[in-house]
Amino acid sequence: MLIIKETLPTDLEKILAVETLAFNRCDEADLVKKLLHDQTAKPFLSLLAMRENEAIGHLLFTKAYLENSKDLVSIALLAPLAVIPNYQKQGVGSLLVKEGLKRLHQQNFNLVFVLGYPEYYQRFGFQSAQKLGFFSPFPIPPQHSDAWMVLALTKNILGLVSGTVKCANSLNQPEYWRE
Repeated sequence: MLIIKETLPTDLEKILAVETLAFNRCDEADLVKKLLHDQTAKPFLSLLAMRENEAIGHLLFTKAYLENSKDLVSIALLAPLAVIPNYQKQGVGSLLVKEGLKRLHQQNFNLVFVLGYPEYYQRFGFQSAQKLGFFSPFPIPPQHSDAWMVLALTKNILGLVSGTVKCANSLNQPEYWRE
């Protein structure tokens, strides 16, 4: 049985193991560790997918804001989503995303941004952010501009706000914005 739970500080080792196994390198695990300790990323939402006491997936949403509109909207940035190889393509990532979006909606977040595969994230309702007037913290190569996406959790908010997204300090590095 698959359980999705909000992480605790005692889950750090499990989180880092999932991130390392999912991406077959330590880069994402290092970033997640930094984000979990980054005050500018808070409040964040960190979820673990557990199967029989084994952590098999992790999803992190961190706080972000629109430049010059900090208090107008509540924004989260989805990064990263990780599922260990033995459980990929079995719906674990989708369950994590759906649960995370539900919880963010309950917490009154207005917008969620992601830099990821359009084919994957469009199934949750994400759409091209640039076409709606939202720009990433760093330029994204034109051939990947559709990978910068937004999802409105609040009705009718798209078109009312726009601008450049500012993210947590740990994520505010150009190398993280090359899809």
